[in-house]
Amino acid sequence: MEETKYFRPSWDEYFMEVCDAISKRATCGRGRSGCVIARDNQLLVTGYVGAPAGLPHCDDVGHQFKKMLHEDGSETTHCVRTVHAEQNAICQAAKRGVSINGATLYCRMTPCRTCAMLIINCGIVRVVCQRRYHDAGDSETMLAAAGIKLEYVHDEVQEYEKQ
Repeated sequence: MEETKYFRPSWDEYFMEVCDAISKRATCGRGRSGCVIARDNQLLVTGYVGAPAGLPHCDDVGHQFKKMLHEDGSETTHCVRTVHAEQNAICQAAKRGVSINGATLYCRMTPCRTCAMLIINCGIVRVVCQRRYHDAGDSETMLAAAGIKLEYVHDEVQEYEKQ
């Protein structure tokens, strides 16, 4: 019987697997996103999508939708009840006194515009996403202008309910 050769995951694969595990704690069914911030092959902090501490979660009381009208006339729907996984990970770093300067952030899809601005300001140098966000243009432009390397595991848009 031939033994199957074991392939050890790369650091990016490893941290993305951890990101997937973290996302299982998310409390908004639209994204169920997780985030890992690592530096020098060490996990620093994690975060997942959920309502601010002590406030009701989407899974318990439903989504809080807002429509956004874009300059081109298109309209998208966003749930505004939650704090994004990237924001929660950055908050955890601040709360615990963990420097994330020079780190890599792993997440499910392209960070939104607000998350991109936070990523830039806290010194993260690289972002690895599983897939693209459907409204990623501003974020991609800002991250590139700030010199932050943005990579995708899969070059496709993340699909979810009421996109």
